[in-house]
Amino acid sequence: MFKYNCLNNIAKIGLDGFDENFVSCDDVKDADCILVRSASMHDMELGSSLLAIARAGAGVNNIPLDKCAEKGIVVFNTPGANANGVKELVIAAMLLASRDIVGGINWVSTQEGIEDVGKIAEKQKKAYAGTEISGKKLGVIGLGAIGIQVANAAVNLGMDVYGYDPYISIDAAWKLSRAVKHVKDVSEIYANCDFITVHVPLMDATMKMINADAIKLMKNSAILINLARDLLVDEAAVVDALKVGKLRKYVCDFPNPVNVGKEGCIIIPHLGASTEESEDNCAVMAVQELTDYMENGNIKNSVNFPSISMGTFEKASRILIFHKNVANMITKYTAILGDAGINISEMNNKSKGDNAVTMMDTDMTVDAGIIEKLSSLEGVFRVRVIR
Repeated sequence: MFKYNCLNNIAKIGLDGFDENFVSCDDVKDADCILVRSASMHDMELGSSLLAIARAGAGVNNIPLDKCAEKGIVVFNTPGANANGVKELVIAAMLLASRDIVGGINWVSTQEGIEDVGKIAEKQKKAYAGTEISGKKLGVIGLGAIGIQVANAAVNLGMDVYGYDPYISIDAAWKLSRAVKHVKDVSEIYANCDFITVHVPLMDATMKMINADAIKLMKNSAILINLARDLLVDEAAVVDALKVGKLRKYVCDFPNPVNVGKEGCIIIPHLGASTEESEDNCAVMAVQELTDYMENGNIKNSVNFPSISMGTFEKASRILIFHKNVANMITKYTAILGDAGINISEMNNKSKGDNAVTMMDTDMTVDAGIIEKLSSLEGVFRVRVIR
């Protein structure tokens, strides 16, 4: 029996996917696995029984990934589950910024009780006129699950779309419309595009990637959209650029003291994935990932360990060893099992950066002594055995 704890509200349709092997627990310290959305886990004490964390969403900056890796705790996310919801908000952001819809609506709200408001509106509307998005150039920075959907949708809206992603996967490339122009230098997007939207993960290399130098390359009429992470953009530089007319508008999904109330900023209260469908999709995927890992040891969509699978667990024991990605580790494991007379019927090893996972099915049950020997090896984070 596996115990799970939800740090945030998780859609019932997802939790209903847990089978009879899972039971909810109230104390997070007792949990074998955790489901989380936005709750910060950086200062949380991680219980010794904790094996996995599933983030019902894409971003994992609220989870201490390195700390989890060192403890052999697998962290999952749900890439693509909320992509459509974010894509639709990007389209809305382009419309809100290109036509002063918000300004017009706010003006109308001040006209309550005025008898001839319709006639007045006909005269006033020119103050809120804008431009269409069809025929304009859109630059999409990051062609992952969300970026691809944004690019393809924009093509269908008649936009001239440029995409930048030096790490685009083969699978992602197949999903991308042939009409999207793939550029190799992001400065081409800065210099040529009327709209620029960013969809990359937040890490040291992308922190404030759109800064004053990048903004200098942009058109004076450019509209910048950031529904990914606020720290991808140097917002102080954006506010300065808006003041002098270097940028036309900035649309952001992350309210903070730098951007709220500033001229030219349209700030949304973090609604990107806040749709019923997105929350359902994320919950369903998170539960599926946890179920497969807890019952079979298979890993898919982990952010701190590689994907690895050997199908449904059917042998006497399945051993998962989480370890540093260094040489001769597998030799040590097989020697320990061989000395104990335990036959390995199937084995797989995968690595991701500095971390690796070795998975072995054995024809005999692995006892506590073997687990202790494997765990004591230098470079091993954790040994987990499924029986």
